[in-house]
Amino acid sequence: MAQNNANNKKKKPGGNTYKGKPQNKNFRNAPKKEEAVKEIKYSEPLTVGQLANLMKKPSSAIIKFLFMMGNMSTINTVLSDDDIELICMEFGIEVTKEVIIDEDNIEEQLEAMKEDESKMVSRPPVVTIMGHVDHGKTTLLDTIRKTNVTGGEFGGITQHIGAYQVSLKGRKVTFLDTPGHEAFTAMRARGAQVTDIVIIVVAADDGVMPQTKEAVDHAKAAGVPIVVAVNKIDKPGAKPDRIMSEMAELGIMPEEWGGDTIFTQVSAKTGEGVADLLETMLLVADMAELKANPEQLASGTVVEAKLDKGRGPVATLLVQRGTLHFGDNVVVGTSYGRVRRMSNDKGMEIKKAGPSMPVEIIGLNDVPRAGDVFMTYDSYKKAQDIAQSRLEKQILKERNQTSAMSLEDLARKIDEGNMQEINVLIKADVQGSAEALKASMEKLEVESVRINVIRSTVGTISESDIMLASASNALIYGFNIRPTAAIRKKAEEEGVDIRLHNIIYKALEELENAMKGMLAPVFEEVVIGQADVRQIYKVSKVGTIAGCMVTDGSLKRDCKVRLIREGIVIYTGKLGSLKRFENDAKEVNHGFECGATIENFNDIKVGDTIEAFEDQEV
Repeated sequence: MAQNNANNKKKKPGGNTYKGKPQNKNFRNAPKKEEAVKEIKYSEPLTVGQLANLMKKPSSAIIKFLFMMGNMSTINTVLSDDDIELICMEFGIEVTKEVIIDEDNIEEQLEAMKEDESKMVSRPPVVTIMGHVDHGKTTLLDTIRKTNVTGGEFGGITQHIGAYQVSLKGRKVTFLDTPGHEAFTAMRARGAQVTDIVIIVVAADDGVMPQTKEAVDHAKAAGVPIVVAVNKIDKPGAKPDRIMSEMAELGIMPEEWGGDTIFTQVSAKTGEGVADLLETMLLVADMAELKANPEQLASGTVVEAKLDKGRGPVATLLVQRGTLHFGDNVVVGTSYGRVRRMSNDKGMEIKKAGPSMPVEIIGLNDVPRAGDVFMTYDSYKKAQDIAQSRLEKQILKERNQTSAMSLEDLARKIDEGNMQEINVLIKADVQGSAEALKASMEKLEVESVRINVIRSTVGTISESDIMLASASNALIYGFNIRPTAAIRKKAEEEGVDIRLHNIIYKALEELENAMKGMLAPVFEEVVIGQADVRQIYKVSKVGTIAGCMVTDGSLKRDCKVRLIREGIVIYTGKLGSLKRFENDAKEVNHGFECGATIENFNDIKVGDTIEAFEDQEV
């Protein structure tokens, strides 16, 4: 009886069940029925595993599909947008990439903003006047404005709010008058496109000068229509045809010669031809069909900014969209504030400013930079938070990043498929080399990646070249020239990559390797010092001894050297001997004098520079 009870306890009803629950294997392992995924959305880059989870598919199915397409991948492979689209198409799933825009990324917000076409109205064109010093930029603007600004200026330097609005035939036109090209470059370096038309002023008696070429380079790089104003035609030595020919050489072809650039002859002093120039300008503006919506919150760009002793931070803003009102909460670059006073170019206080209108505002907490973007917000607290967040991001970005690009970055970007055009700036010792290098580079093309030579000139690298390269994300190629220590430092600050060569095919080979994404340098040349030749001693049996002052780095015994005269390489060889007073020296450092000879070379002159370099393994 007791045994029966024990058996009864062990064996519960339900056959092979335990505690009344069925132990059917098939039942336990049966998958839960899930509905097939028909649509997925993503914003960040996805790995194979993450995509498989979204699609509710095994990752092996995706890896197999990619393998069939010729792509080897694993569960952790990050997929491109194109791959994601292909995979989803294969499995019959609709896919959408959502663009999530950072609230404090004003630039992206403005780009992504969809305009309401029904509210768009015609806006005044924004015109920038550029050209060489003393070619008459301000006098021309002065003639247009019919007021004498130039006469009251100190030393002929443009000193004002930097932007004006004038009425022509009942229509308004905004003029930006940049004291130099630095402001224009700075704006472009920060991606601000403020100009609709560029007027390049060239003096008919002087011709195309270096700054004229710079103006052309900047206007071309910004991709805006150019109108050439040939000024000073009232002068006896004026040769307008010569200007057309010189501008045509820069790629600015006159309409009369079958090109698409309008040339007008003016005299800013007498006013002759100015009416034609304005007519032309309005015609170019009409063709561009410039429009903006004045009903939205205002946004635009900083033209100039300064710290005024009595008024605090003062900024000249160019409203590009919407209408700016007195009392608006505004974020300008990384500064913020409320518009406490707003005045137009004539100094009159105004309450609101529409598209293409330049205004000077007071009320910011800090001085912004030329080219910074501004945007208005409903709440002061929101503007403050966004500005603080932008400031923190900018500090981080400046620590980690530069605006320009090195050749290694270039190779990586091409490899990732992010780069279609490489901007290059060429500087050479003679025009022939510059032209040969430009022609050879422009012929290079690797899998739809091409070279765009934005400037090709003779002479050593200048600061304006560094600025242009920084603004245009360009590499600088020097052929048989050497930059000074100051220019190297500036390039380092701006993050501009300078590549120096003396054999054309080596420069081309290096670029081509970068274009193929195969950059693998074995040795890299490193400049270790520079010395200025102060005196010359000619000694029989020894040759020419150069009395030098080491101005940068150090000179080392037996190192490789270049002799540079006025920025051009005269000779490359080896340091013969190095002495401090009567004694041989292993190394002479910055700030010390020394005597040096160059092996097998005696044509050393006072004022030359000896540059020491060595090849270091990378």
